Amino acid sequence: MSLLCRAVPSVRCAVRLASSGRLYTKKHEWVVVENGVGTVGITDFATEQLGDVVFIELPDEGTEISKGDSTGAVESVKAASDIYAPISGTVTEKNVKLEEEAGLINKSPFEKGWLYKLKVKSTEELNKLLNEEQYEKFKKDEEAAH
Repeated sequence: MSLLCRAVPSVRCAVRLASSGRLYTKKHEWVVVENGVGTVGITDFATEQLGDVVFIELPDEGTEISKGDSTGAVESVKAASDIYAPISGTVTEKNVKLEEEAGLINKSPFEKGWLYKLKVKSTEELNKLLNEEQYEKFKKDEEAAH
């Protein structure tokens, strides 16, 4: 049974499995974990806030990172922002295409615009992230506060 579904009644679990499987941070990073490897990116909400991205700095393969560490940066015509690790692990791959074509993250933040992949250190950390529904509520609350 999926980690995401353990504490969820079976009907809601089926709905959740049909979604993207992404988990989110309150800093607008996302992660999808498959077979012990997490793919990390920033959300469409984050790319909208940043505007046109012109530069992305990513961690190198083999880099050990801990949850909450700054793992790189995204710079746009409007602002610069750090990228924070949603979970701990060792970087296995970075999206070199993004370093060459940073604007790809604006066009496809969830598919082609992923940032890096890492070998997951602890699946327990996933339980502290937001699911899609919780993230949507968080965004609405954050927007209402501004």
